[in-house]
Amino acid sequence: MRDTGAETARQPIVLKSGGDGAAILGACRAAFGDCLLTMVLFFAPDGEQVAEVSALLAEAFGPDCDVMGCSSAGGFAFGGYDDRQVVLIGFPAATFRAHAVWLPCLRQHMARGWMRTLRDLSADFAPTPGRAQFGLLLIDGMSGREELITTTVNATLPDLLVLGGSAGDSLRFDRTHLALNGQTHGESALFCLFETDFAVEEVVFDPFVPASQRMFVTRASPDDRLLQEINAEPAVEEYARLIGVPVADLGPAVFAANPILERSNGRNFVRAISGVTASGGLTLMSAVETGAILKLGRADSLTHGMRDRLDALGDVALILGFDCILRRIALEEAGQGVLINALYSKFRIAGFNTYGEQHCGIHVNQTFAGLAILTRGAGDDA
Repeated sequence: MRDTGAETARQPIVLKSGGDGAAILGACRAAFGDCLLTMVLFFAPDGEQVAEVSALLAEAFGPDCDVMGCSSAGGFAFGGYDDRQVVLIGFPAATFRAHAVWLPCLRQHMARGWMRTLRDLSADFAPTPGRAQFGLLLIDGMSGREELITTTVNATLPDLLVLGGSAGDSLRFDRTHLALNGQTHGESALFCLFETDFAVEEVVFDPFVPASQRMFVTRASPDDRLLQEINAEPAVEEYARLIGVPVADLGPAVFAANPILERSNGRNFVRAISGVTASGGLTLMSAVETGAILKLGRADSLTHGMRDRLDALGDVALILGFDCILRRIALEEAGQGVLINALYSKFRIAGFNTYGEQHCGIHVNQTFAGLAILTRGAGDDA
């Protein structure tokens, strides 16, 4: 499948492709044609394909086009969720400029080095007046360091609109993969700086509101993303009691329908649960501290207000979406897959299912974080 509606010379070109690396390269050649590209993004549900696809595309499209991608927990390209095909997006050089860098060794807390890399990238990029700028982050979703890297990027480039997602591995929670121009590194992140002729706008959707009952975190290990005690009780037992579900029935669907929320700076953020430990704790997809006050999240509708928000954007060339895998599970359990298919098709949404989302300098879960690339120019009035 390719995006036949895109204005090939100007707007991003979106396609999905299955098969091996050679088949994916062939699909890209057919979709991109002779369009000169500055960046190809790709998201692969099979992590073992990431290195091969990156290397083949980098060789094919040459040194003036960065190829940046990661493994996913599924993808979407102007339609419903897809667990088999690779999603690819080409950004034409006529209307975009992009350059990506590695932010390596996440577990070694190399914030000073990352800041230097980001400052050098920003200085060398030399933005063009009248064009919009934005940044994209892809982070190892099993590193447990999304909070650190997101905060570092925000502190270094505070005036830049930055969104991103944590790479997945189809809910195995074992190992994720990232690649840039044929190179791969573990426990790392990728940051890409873009500029474009098009106007851009952030689109974030989180339908959860807090229930009234508080949960006090009496024991936690934030570095390991472990929640060990709630209200001085084993976390898994207290969580199960509060949501009215037997411990034996806990799993991804239950976690997706019953997230926990933490309030920060006047806003509620989801701290999603990924599993249960043998010692009675809960493993999380974001860190929480001992002493934190949490609440259960509730949503009357997982899509209420989403269509209105998307309608308000006007005409879009592409919405690049980072959509949490637990949000997807909750939508599918609620029987709303057909609705999402229609929304993603109408509003030209493409991207991947993540293990976490980054926006506004924070790392969150169970959220849709999107970057809308509008058809109007960067300097035009809305």
